[in-house]
Amino acid sequence: MERIESPKNPKIKAWKKLHTKRGREKSALFMIEGRHLIEEALKANLPFVELIVREDEEIPKEWKAADVKPVEVTERVMKELSETETPQGFAAVCELPENVNLPLEKGQYLFLDRIQDPGNLGTIIRTAHAVGVDGIVLSEGTADPYNSKVLRSTQGSLFHIPIQKMDLHEAISLSKENDVPVFGTSFDGSTYSAIEPQGSFALLVGNEGQGVDPALLAETDQNIYIPLYGGAESLNVSVAAGILLYHLKLV
Repeated sequence: MERIESPKNPKIKAWKKLHTKRGREKSALFMIEGRHLIEEALKANLPFVELIVREDEEIPKEWKAADVKPVEVTERVMKELSETETPQGFAAVCELPENVNLPLEKGQYLFLDRIQDPGNLGTIIRTAHAVGVDGIVLSEGTADPYNSKVLRSTQGSLFHIPIQKMDLHEAISLSKENDVPVFGTSFDGSTYSAIEPQGSFALLVGNEGQGVDPALLAETDQNIYIPLYGGAESLNVSVAAGILLYHLKLV
């Protein structure tokens, strides 16, 4: 097994670049940290490039990672690599999946317009996976789903749900052509409880501060909102997405 003891090792320098969007896009690689994310990535058959193991850890036999090249590192090196305060004993470098091509026909979809907070994006992806949607479309200006904070917030759900980067005007148009109703989120719409659960739908939620782009709202089939009975100005976008997805889903 290869062993790395210095944070100045060229591999460590290359891996640290994966903490940036530019580094990920340039190398077509991304990094995950911790047992749980690695286990979820293995379940999803993600292509692993290298498995990074702290010197005091052993690779669990149940991972069945015999084909993955392990690299042992010291505690100091793992701290250098990690973006968490208390690094776990494992990390991995994986290939970035290619952009999928969602059909946007019969099915249940989530469209995200410029969701910028990594924690919100990760929670939304995790919720959409729990609901069982068929895919997520991300607009330009949405946080990178392979950002480490997003990855941690998804708890591995990112590896199990198709995600496509796509112009949302195109996505709405294609959905409507395929008889998939598109529901935007806006206080100028109808209360969500007036809408029956749907066999097929696309739910469109928007930016934390500005909401959905009005130009997109003008193209939806119907816009809906969640009534606020207390004194709060608005709901967190990930909470709102969860409420609406569960309401719209026809089980």
